[in-house]
Amino acid sequence: MSALPEAAGAVAAAVERELDALLPPVEGPLRQLAAAMRYAALGGGKRFRPLLVAAAARLGPADPAAVTRVGAAIELIHAYSLVHDDLPAMDDATLRRGKPACHKVYGEALAILVGDALQALAFEALARADWPVAPALRAELVAGLARAAGPLGMCGGQHLDLADAGRAGDAERIAYVEGLKTGALIAFATTAGGRLAGLDDDRLAALGGYARALGLAFQITDDLLDHEGDPRATGKDAGLDAASGKATLVSALGVTGARAKLAELEREASTALDIFDCQVTLLRRILSYVVTRTA
Repeated sequence: MSALPEAAGAVAAAVERELDALLPPVEGPLRQLAAAMRYAALGGGKRFRPLLVAAAARLGPADPAAVTRVGAAIELIHAYSLVHDDLPAMDDATLRRGKPACHKVYGEALAILVGDALQALAFEALARADWPVAPALRAELVAGLARAAGPLGMCGGQHLDLADAGRAGDAERIAYVEGLKTGALIAFATTAGGRLAGLDDDRLAALGGYARALGLAFQITDDLLDHEGDPRATGKDAGLDAASGKATLVSALGVTGARAKLAELEREASTALDIFDCQVTLLRRILSYVVTRTA
């Protein structure tokens, strides 16, 4: 099965089941926190990062249960980041995945705790011994996810993104920031799939090159959708970047220049996959989706 819609649907369904099991409803004093965590993590999103794990894991004999657990852990980190990004102190968004942002439903204080709890659960889920991967690889994946989410990854990128608001950033600086904020987690998802597949160092490096180009392409498309997109299609507020003075490659290069950069990144990511055989069909289809998506 290499057609993108079918593969994406299968991955999303498996990850949804895993997240549902990791986030059971709770009765008693913690009921509201558990409900808010489920609200933030379940029933929405493209599950794009777990799809990357699964696509890369196809390159070797990876265990499906391991692929699903890693994808779910990454989604927990992604969900936490969205809850925090939407807060008034950050992007001040009202919509997420076509429904009210978490803080609009549960309040800002609980939304902060929801993000904290989802982040903690992501690492717990990887550290548990209840999924089929060797202890050394579990530890490696925990450390890798922490790097991708931490000060030299997503959090560092978000800090620089906020610090640069209102400044006319140059394209090189913006690409660096976006490589941390968005690209680090995408790169981890892809290379984690490769590790589950048992790939050698050369092939892991090639996956890393693909993922870095893909991550920046994903962010450029996101920025183009913020500039041009319809909230009814994207499921989130439009125009936030311009309203906040955020520096993006669209603001630095213009729409035409950003689209040219997108085409360059597509070529770069595609070339990185040339080391592999036809098993990368799904990875190439994901790349095509990223550069052409409208939601």
